[in-house]
Amino acid sequence: MRTLVLNAGYEPLAVVSFKRALILVMNQKATIVQSDQNHPVFAASGSWDRPSVILLTRYVRIPMSRLVPVSRRGVLRRDEHRCCYCGKSAATIDHVLPRSRGGRDTWDNLAACCLRCNNLKSDHTPAEMGWELRFTPRMPQGTTWIVRGVERPEQEWDAYLAPAA
Repeated sequence: MRTLVLNAGYEPLAVVSFKRALILVMNQKATIVQSDQNHPVFAASGSWDRPSVILLTRYVRIPMSRLVPVSRRGVLRRDEHRCCYCGKSAATIDHVLPRSRGGRDTWDNLAACCLRCNNLKSDHTPAEMGWELRFTPRMPQGTTWIVRGVERPEQEWDAYLAPAA
């Protein structure tokens, strides 16, 4: 069971284990906002609610530039495991501008790609192959990308992960 951590401004910061969350609550560093009533935590000294969302008692400043780090898993997740050229299931990533030609590991230059298209494309650009990208690769947006561990958000977190208006 995982717990969503919010700062004093109700901004999502991270996802931690329920054990870590319970320690923060017991040390008065956080309060429980939402708990899992069906699965309390039992110990020799008593029982506690299992936290699913906690609020830190002190404000933790969020850096202005919360860039999403580039990763293979992140690119596949952003592109929903679909090839950017043919639309079939993708298991690899491709550099739109090949590394041999100065292409870098950035959100704008990486896209999910099936093995067949990746091998056919080799070190060519899509234009040289006569191919078009199904979408323009870019850095993903939203709190589910910024907060570590929110790849599979729990349903009770939806109200806290909603984009700010």
